[in-house]
Amino acid sequence: MRLRNCTSRTFAASLAAAFIAQATAPAFAQPAQAPMSPDREGGGLESDVPVAIQQLRRAMLSADVNTLTFRSMDTLFYTRVVGRSGPVWELPREDRALDFTYRYKGERLDTDGFFDRTYTNALLIMKDGKIVTEIYRNNSDAQTRFMSWSMAKSITSMLVGVALEQGRIRSLDDQITEYIPELVGSGYEGVTIRQILQMRSGVDYEERYDFENPGVAATNHENSLVRNVTRFADAARTLKRIHEPGSHFQYKTIDTAVLGWLVERAAGTTTAGFMAANIWEPLGAEKNGFFIMDGPPGVGREFTGAGYNATLRDYARLGQMMLNGGKANGRRILPAEWVDVATAPTNGEEGERGGYGYQWWTVPQSDAYYAAGLQGQYIYVDPKTKTVIVKLSYFPPGDFAAGEETMAFFEAASAWKP
Repeated sequence: MRLRNCTSRTFAASLAAAFIAQATAPAFAQPAQAPMSPDREGGGLESDVPVAIQQLRRAMLSADVNTLTFRSMDTLFYTRVVGRSGPVWELPREDRALDFTYRYKGERLDTDGFFDRTYTNALLIMKDGKIVTEIYRNNSDAQTRFMSWSMAKSITSMLVGVALEQGRIRSLDDQITEYIPELVGSGYEGVTIRQILQMRSGVDYEERYDFENPGVAATNHENSLVRNVTRFADAARTLKRIHEPGSHFQYKTIDTAVLGWLVERAAGTTTAGFMAANIWEPLGAEKNGFFIMDGPPGVGREFTGAGYNATLRDYARLGQMMLNGGKANGRRILPAEWVDVATAPTNGEEGERGGYGYQWWTVPQSDAYYAAGLQGQYIYVDPKTKTVIVKLSYFPPGDFAAGEETMAFFEAASAWKP
């Protein structure tokens, strides 16, 4: 068992969840704010996106509307389908009432108020490969496709693992410029694929979204994802270096966007097409998924850093596949070795906030790990208890308490024996 050293499992895991929210929370926010002025990267290009849609994109994280917008991305963005095909991986079920309690802030709580306090749209718990809880709220159902936000980073990691296994990527220690020569001369020159997977590229891209005083990240989001006048990953071509590659962990979505560009280049097809053929179809997904795009068809690229959408059960299938060591319904999707290394913390734990593997967060003093996305999206996997939990939420921006309570609930749900 791969135990990780930390003083408190729950506290550290909670801090990890809060860190993710802090790193990305303000993206697209400020709904009442006027559009940003075009910057040098936007080049003053006129956007073809209707002004009303631009404003909705800026407002979509707002607590007033996010329970709806987080499951309506195909009405706000250009999308590219990740198609399912073939037999569905049927998930057996033994439904059980949530009859456990959990401890949070010194109190022993039952599950009755959990869903409202943590802004839950949907929750699914699997034990030993069986669904024991499946709950939909706020007019969502089994057909609803929910936005992953940064859970997409963990999915992009899977795609890199597949491309490596197929020999499309020769080695994780190859420099990224061997596959994307457009990055020669940027801060990514001399950076390896492994370092990017670990969020240790060293490039200067502060994940900060102050739209009144926009830096490179806020500008890139505005121009690529709101106005669609630039491609999100292209910003990597002009970034400078702030740290020696491999020396510092710094969470930034641009690293994952570069990994998506790598997959596209190595596969010789769209990221969505590669994912459909190598993950979604063999997984036995129940419904098509889709990526939001940073531009119209023929121009845009999948937003691999935070833009995947799928149903609750299909996210659970991804989690169960990881729990099964890369197998889904008897079919191998990922090498077992990739699952192990991707979900192990690199260079130890990052202080008390938990560790980070290849685009997966790790839980201290545990083998558990999870994919996490903005404002409360989770795929939580605990190999010791054979538990998979998917929670799809609508946290208000900056609500760290909801994330802390969620992690306390996960720990108890994982230990629960229904």
